[in-house]
Amino acid sequence: MKIYNTLTRKKEEFVPIDKDEIKIYVCGPTVYNYFHIGNARPFVVFDTLRRYLEYRGEKVKFVQNFTDVDDKIINKAREEGVSASQVSEKYIEEYYKDAAALNVKKATVHPKVTETMEDIISFVDDLIQKGYAYETEGDVYYSTRRFPDYGKLSKQNIEDLESGARIEVGEKKQDPLDFALWKARKTEDEIAWESPWGMGRPGWHIECSAMSKKFLGETIDIHAGGQDLAFPHHENEIAQSEAHNGHPFANYWMHNGYITIDNEKMSKSKGNFFTVRDILANYSGEVMRFFLLSGHYRSPINFSDTLMEQAKNGLARMENAKANLKYLAEHGSETTTQAEQEAAANFDRYRQDFIRAMEDDLNTADAITAVFELITHINTAVKDGASKEFALEAGKVLSELTGVLGLLQQEDDDSIDPEVQALVEERQAARKAKDFARSDEIRDLLKARGIILKDTPQGVQIIKE
Repeated sequence: MKIYNTLTRKKEEFVPIDKDEIKIYVCGPTVYNYFHIGNARPFVVFDTLRRYLEYRGEKVKFVQNFTDVDDKIINKAREEGVSASQVSEKYIEEYYKDAAALNVKKATVHPKVTETMEDIISFVDDLIQKGYAYETEGDVYYSTRRFPDYGKLSKQNIEDLESGARIEVGEKKQDPLDFALWKARKTEDEIAWESPWGMGRPGWHIECSAMSKKFLGETIDIHAGGQDLAFPHHENEIAQSEAHNGHPFANYWMHNGYITIDNEKMSKSKGNFFTVRDILANYSGEVMRFFLLSGHYRSPINFSDTLMEQAKNGLARMENAKANLKYLAEHGSETTTQAEQEAAANFDRYRQDFIRAMEDDLNTADAITAVFELITHINTAVKDGASKEFALEAGKVLSELTGVLGLLQQEDDDSIDPEVQALVEERQAARKAKDFARSDEIRDLLKARGIILKDTPQGVQIIKE
């Protein structure tokens, strides 16, 4: 498999450190609100990476953190008159709900900052002892110039950074480029922990470095996240971790592109800021997932109602193919024809097209194209009906490939409303009596209710839109 490595700016053959277990760290949400469509993209993309590696037979240790210590959480707690932990626990629970709607699997480990505090304090103390950090009035800062490779991920030149840097009011750092590892408590209502430098809390960047080391070790295979995190967050993680560990932090860095809203940058001030919870009011989580995978992960993607409707239609095509094969597997003939055997022999061609796309830097857009080509091939073979055996085999291949993408994962609801069933039977009676006006009337009535009737040699197939 080839992966585009942000560190080297080129596609590289992916070679894991340990062939028995691939180690991946993905930056998770800061839990002070519902996560938005921009957050959802890395969650879905790198969940798909994990699914594909597991499909290849790899064992993956996938770590995605919860940032439950942050200024935004403290401010939200003040606004609502509750504790910071109440805010974070509420939105961790809400994260799981929205992630489940998107078919994002739970990580192997979901570490929390609050549960990793001893490791963070030890990490910061070690950086002080090694001369990479310094304490001043209860704050601890990382001395950026002490790390000679600073800027290697984002390709930022330290001299250029210096010209735009400044020391904010209240900061006590020695150099404008230095960043906080530990923040002294400023008010009594701030969440804080005992440390060698007094009561305080960690800075944002050190949290991920400490959690990654604790659960994955000193050097990991892949570190991933949104493009916006490459600098300064991931750059600072590298500086901290490599100074502390004395080893490369991550061998491969993967970053997904931005999401715009109707071709404009998402912004609360513009009123085009959408949480996943907002979007779920109008579209299913699987439609959203299809949309997020329909473009290459490194390319920017535009969110709009038009594109979401296209995603809805694309997913419906997959769902209809699945439903049709399920129906034929139950009602098809018992004898497999020579033509079906020849059609089934071609399934692997589409499987290999799919794999080729995924092996090429997780090209989910081309992988989806391969799935649609498979569906066209299947539909051609079953247009006049099919054997149970062929339908079962075709359904397995479709399920195999869509499962890697995390699509068609929702449980089927096969129950038919008694009123609908009665109308279907009435229509059948009308057709038999050649009362085609009543038959068409019932068909249109059911269609308006999202029920499509498909007349087949095996009987009437009921399809829910």
